[in-house]
Amino acid sequence: MRLLERMRKEWFMIGIVLAIAGAKLKPSVGVNGGPLKPEITVSYIAVATIFFNSGLSLKTEELTSALVHIKLHLFIQIFTLAFFPATIWLFLQLLSITSINEWLLKGLQTVGCMPPPVSSAVILTKAVGGNEAAAIFNSAFGSFLLGSSSTVPFTSIFSQLFMTVVVPLIIGQIVRRYIKDWLERKKPPFGAISSSVLLMIIYTTFCDTFSNPHIDLDKFSLVLILFIIVSIQLSFMLLTFVFSTRNNSGFTPADTVAIIFCSTHKSLTLGIPMLKIVFAGHEHLSLISVPLLIYHPAQILLGSVLVPTIKSWMVSRQKGVKLTRPTV
Repeated sequence: MRLLERMRKEWFMIGIVLAIAGAKLKPSVGVNGGPLKPEITVSYIAVATIFFNSGLSLKTEELTSALVHIKLHLFIQIFTLAFFPATIWLFLQLLSITSINEWLLKGLQTVGCMPPPVSSAVILTKAVGGNEAAAIFNSAFGSFLLGSSSTVPFTSIFSQLFMTVVVPLIIGQIVRRYIKDWLERKKPPFGAISSSVLLMIIYTTFCDTFSNPHIDLDKFSLVLILFIIVSIQLSFMLLTFVFSTRNNSGFTPADTVAIIFCSTHKSLTLGIPMLKIVFAGHEHLSLISVPLLIYHPAQILLGSVLVPTIKSWMVSRQKGVKLTRPTV
């Protein structure tokens, strides 16, 4: 079993490398409007597949339990929409005395204000084996909450979230009721399906990144902003891990996994339209957009690389909890 798990990890890492290499070699294939049509296949079909998959694999009790886990939801939403942007603002006060372009710093500030994405955080939580139901709720709720309070058209946000998240999830739950015994007997490869969808998202994301004319910085600025972004992501992932694993925190290891990804990931799908509306006609819009354009692929790549490590921690922690339970 361990050998099989190790082989899956190795093949997944190889898949990430091949996806990025393929995107670099021929980015035109996976860009919006390209042969793969990711604006349809990824934004709608892939995301709908993720949540239909979740609807099939999750027990109704798990979804209900996640819905009423108020403490978990409050932690993620407060961290994402209050602590994250406030901490970034304080950090940028220090960076403002450096020679880093001020518009790149403004872009970093806008990244801090973005909600979590509805796809990558859920896929990564599922890949680790974390609280997938909680990840679904918080990813969708965060996007809906910020989107409904921003200048992005409310109707378009609500309809896209409803059609790609709510409807597939409900259909998956309905289908599960009729094939529940078959699912428990055959145990379909839900994890492999999610990993395949994640690799597709990684590929199309990097196609967009490599072909984006807005990322036109000198190498030093590009490397510096990439270093800052990865440092921010790692720091916040560590913070959420520390906060959620404290004694008497009330969170299980599976909850911690959902917290790590949902609290630190930021939505490009909602973010770019927001930037285009807020900074419409602004001469430095391209520079302001760069941090978000880099943050998005970096969070997917970093999260994917850390999946085996976080999964090993969660499994060992869960085994430890079982061993410490008193026998009756």
